[in-house]
Amino acid sequence: MTEQIDPSSLLSDVRIVLVNTSHTGNIGSTARAMKTMGLSKLVLVDPVDEPDGKASALAAGAGDVLANAKIVSSLEEAVADCGLVVGTSARSRTLPWPMLEPRECGEKLVAEVANFPVALVFGRENNGLSNEELQQCHFHVCIPANPEYSSLNLAAAVQTLCYEVRMAYLNSTRIPEETREYPLSDDLERFYSHLEQTLSKTNFIIPQHPGMVMTKLRRLFNRARPETQELNILRGILASVNKSIDNKG
Repeated sequence: MTEQIDPSSLLSDVRIVLVNTSHTGNIGSTARAMKTMGLSKLVLVDPVDEPDGKASALAAGAGDVLANAKIVSSLEEAVADCGLVVGTSARSRTLPWPMLEPRECGEKLVAEVANFPVALVFGRENNGLSNEELQQCHFHVCIPANPEYSSLNLAAAVQTLCYEVRMAYLNSTRIPEETREYPLSDDLERFYSHLEQTLSKTNFIIPQHPGMVMTKLRRLFNRARPETQELNILRGILASVNKSIDNKG
């Protein structure tokens, strides 16, 4: 017997984001994978082609998820109102990022979705997410597939991680942890812009040769996960530094 999913449940605010998907069939298969686990919010970032008949055919009984999919032009737009963003990634990166195991990923998304929308981001079929896109994520998640044959198609990866989200949801005691208010992704991007401008003013960053400073600072703050009040304090410090520099000028 098919379980009826309550659309008002916490799972309705877990967002699956596909970036620059090449094959419409993968979009349809993703919609099906989502619906089997009770997820309904699908966002497509700059797909090569919009959902078509092939996508509808592979969506099977998940045509409603596909029909309600939102199409946007950038990952920044897709996650602007999200308080937690997790990107799928392989472990071998030049710059290591805070990593989650799939089970941890599901638990973290479910633990925080009561406070704000959360997003699970999947990259292109051939080469995943770019480093710039991965830097917009608080955490990365890696599926520990067979190292001798780790070829996992997009819909299978979505199904695996959506399953972990669902299991975490079903196992949840519904007892909220200590309430913490975290800034949205859009707020963090404004902070990073403010920080970069200030560091350029102080000549800590040389615009012609910025190096990896901002990338490493992004990693630091994403790892630290400042709360909204803490981010406001940091913005106040930056404003104070800028005012001091302007007064001296």
